Amino acid sequence: MANTVIQAKVVNHSPQPQDVVFDVQIPKGAFISNFSMTVDGTTFTSYVKEKTVGRALYSQARAKGKMAGLVRSRALDMENFKTEVNIAPGAKVQFELHYQEVKWRKLGSYEHRLHLQPGRLAKHLEVDVWIIEPQGMRFLHVLDTFDGHFDGVPVVSKEHQKAHVTFKPTVAQQRKCSNCSETAVAGELVVMYDVNREEKVGELQVFNGYFVHFFAPENMDPIPKNILFVIDVSGSMWGIKMKQTVEAMKTILDDLRAEDHFSMVDFNHNVRTWRNDLVSATKTQIADAKNYIHKIQPSGGTNINEALLRAIFILNEANNLGLLDPNAVSLIILVSDGDPTVGELKLSKIQKNVKQNIRENISLFSLGIGFDVDYDFLKRLSNENRGIAQRIYGNQDTSAQLKKFYNQVSTPLLRNVQFNYPQTPVTDVTQNSFHNYFGGSEIVVAGKVDPDKLEQLQGIITATSANAELVLETLAEVDGLEDFLSKDKHADPDFTKKLWAYLTINQLLAERSLAPTAAVKRKITKTILQMSLDHHIVTPLTSLVIENDAGDERMLADSPPQDHSCCSGALYYGNRVAPNSFPPWVNPSPTPMVPMPAVGAPVLETTPPPHVMRVENDPHFIIYLPKSQKNICFNIDSEPGKILNLVSDPELGILVNGQLIGAKKPKNEKLSTYFGKLGFYFQREDMKIEISTETISLSGGSRTSVLSWSDTAHILNQRVLVSVKKEKTVTITLDKEMSFSVLLHRVWKKHPINVDFLGIYIPPTNKFSLNVHGLIGQFMYEPKIHIFNERPGKDPEKPEANMDVKGQKLIVTRGLQKDYRTDGVFGTNVPCWFVHNSGKGFIDGHYKDYFVPQLYSFLKWP
Repeated sequence: MANTVIQAKVVNHSPQPQDVVFDVQIPKGAFISNFSMTVDGTTFTSYVKEKTVGRALYSQARAKGKMAGLVRSRALDMENFKTEVNIAPGAKVQFELHYQEVKWRKLGSYEHRLHLQPGRLAKHLEVDVWIIEPQGMRFLHVLDTFDGHFDGVPVVSKEHQKAHVTFKPTVAQQRKCSNCSETAVAGELVVMYDVNREEKVGELQVFNGYFVHFFAPENMDPIPKNILFVIDVSGSMWGIKMKQTVEAMKTILDDLRAEDHFSMVDFNHNVRTWRNDLVSATKTQIADAKNYIHKIQPSGGTNINEALLRAIFILNEANNLGLLDPNAVSLIILVSDGDPTVGELKLSKIQKNVKQNIRENISLFSLGIGFDVDYDFLKRLSNENRGIAQRIYGNQDTSAQLKKFYNQVSTPLLRNVQFNYPQTPVTDVTQNSFHNYFGGSEIVVAGKVDPDKLEQLQGIITATSANAELVLETLAEVDGLEDFLSKDKHADPDFTKKLWAYLTINQLLAERSLAPTAAVKRKITKTILQMSLDHHIVTPLTSLVIENDAGDERMLADSPPQDHSCCSGALYYGNRVAPNSFPPWVNPSPTPMVPMPAVGAPVLETTPPPHVMRVENDPHFIIYLPKSQKNICFNIDSEPGKILNLVSDPELGILVNGQLIGAKKPKNEKLSTYFGKLGFYFQREDMKIEISTETISLSGGSRTSVLSWSDTAHILNQRVLVSVKKEKTVTITLDKEMSFSVLLHRVWKKHPINVDFLGIYIPPTNKFSLNVHGLIGQFMYEPKIHIFNERPGKDPEKPEANMDVKGQKLIVTRGLQKDYRTDGVFGTNVPCWFVHNSGKGFIDGHYKDYFVPQLYSFLKWP
């Protein structure tokens, strides 16, 4: 159990007030337990509250006009804890953050990582790591993660049961070069060690009414494996995702042992098998499998249901025919980047199908590639079938991540472990299911114990492994452990209690996500909440309320939503932030992402161009045709959740899609729909921009930024400039040749029908390729139209006319639509000719032809 404390002290030597940012990154899965700060003599302390209570307190502070900050963070393998305060000239501020994490033994050692990124030369920079191990340490070393720059700076003092690592570079040593003002401290300090295990394979430690049992046998032969790789080769895997997946698969195939058996299933809208049965991992078969993978060309939809059922059938059939080694482990590893779009689409039905068909001796592991994967679904799928799920981001080193994941899940040292603790004295035994089955090299079990019956617990614990029956004797007695811990000020006498709470809450969170009924989920939720409050830790159900002594200035630290689809941090501030300053989250820094540069001052587009193609509520399309100087309008009436392609230019790699949301309820028996989310993809720049009514998310290469509509900022990435005007517009400009403007429409939150929505405006341009298409894109090259025979309509204010366009003869109606660019509340009336029946005859094909499966899917036009 590792307890980490991070302190930062800053003095403002400037004659002007300054914003001071405290931004640290902690490991994903760690629990924040305390945060405090002192700002020019005023101390802010923290306490844990149930999430809704914490948010209510936060809202009260904001309503009073006091400082109120909301801290939220989501990252790949790290989480940001970030806050900012404004301090007067000469003032001092001190921050202190505490967090705890369990250190799992992986591949034969424990590893502790501390992320160091002060951002500047620090007058006093010191890192201390104290390690206390009753069993004694077998080895300890500090990894060189700074390319030799700090050679000799880490100092290690090691005794038999204790060690101290200190990292204290001087200002001169921190410099990148002798005359540089930049710091070389930008990375991680990594300490790696293992404990003495002698001939024993387990250690039981009992203290303060709690016990923890570590089970880590050495020198056990790897178990033979039966592996089926199920690989998504749909169109969304095209490009770097597929390339990196192929390279990783080649590396994994080289790691298979002669006694392993394997096969591959690849799928898009169809399902194919490399072999209809499992084959031995001979050199010939591996070479043939590599050749097969190399020839894969991604295309089409995603039929996850059929692919998984085919893989399960192959393993079940091999088992029925007696072709599988009874001592082997059977695994299915699913690699996918998207939701199902073909075949069975209902996620709960896919889960049911898999669970009904998969046998108890088969484990299903899932790898979700990219930002747009439904990771919650993959996690449920794996958790229900004795496996785990992991996110892998395609814009990073997918190959290395996939290889690391494979090493964890495919080399189990332990299988079917059973702990036979004496039942009477032991209650609330908890096990972490992942480390119990596929921990690689350690199982950790923690529980409460009746202090009066310790002698029963100090008996023999029996465990059965895949290779032998092992008898574990207790190695630590209560008196000895208490005496040992009392002699060191850095030892934590409550570590067994904390470890038990940590494991129990994590297990309950996993059980909560799989709860079969609402009643069971409520019961588990109540237990998690009470434990979180009792042990003062921030979980997905609690918040850390940070306030001054008067209680009128508050910040709120929310635990990140579990397995959220996004991956970056965002921090929202009250009125303490200078109105014209760039907010700090314009340059986020979650490891290992790189911030995008902020440029410019005011928002570029203050006066909109006079003529644009636009889509507003319901959604109303207004197509401006420059040559004929006419506006043609049509509506699209579809269902909430559908994604419409607006612009698709695969030749230039430019894409704009919009996802529909519905009103709160129908009006006059009609449910209005609006754009609730817009996705922009610039393929050549590897730049994706997702705009919702809440946030603006930008990802490009290994860089990510998440902005709020309360920001005013610019983000520049290669040729793409994104400008945000607070609570009004987002303007996206490509090489100053193409631009897209998105307007935010806010409604009264208690409105009985309406919801917040987005409008999009696109000036016509000839910079697209001739292959551009989409509901708006097809009009970038203007079709010839002829409007004639104007006459009174059924409504005197709406005359009718005939229109010839694209060989079609249509009846159109003269009317008015709204342009909200200059008047965001009432809009400006725009006269246009309205085409009925969802634009039939004016647009190519039927409007349903423009549905796409995902927010970043190009249009597949016939």
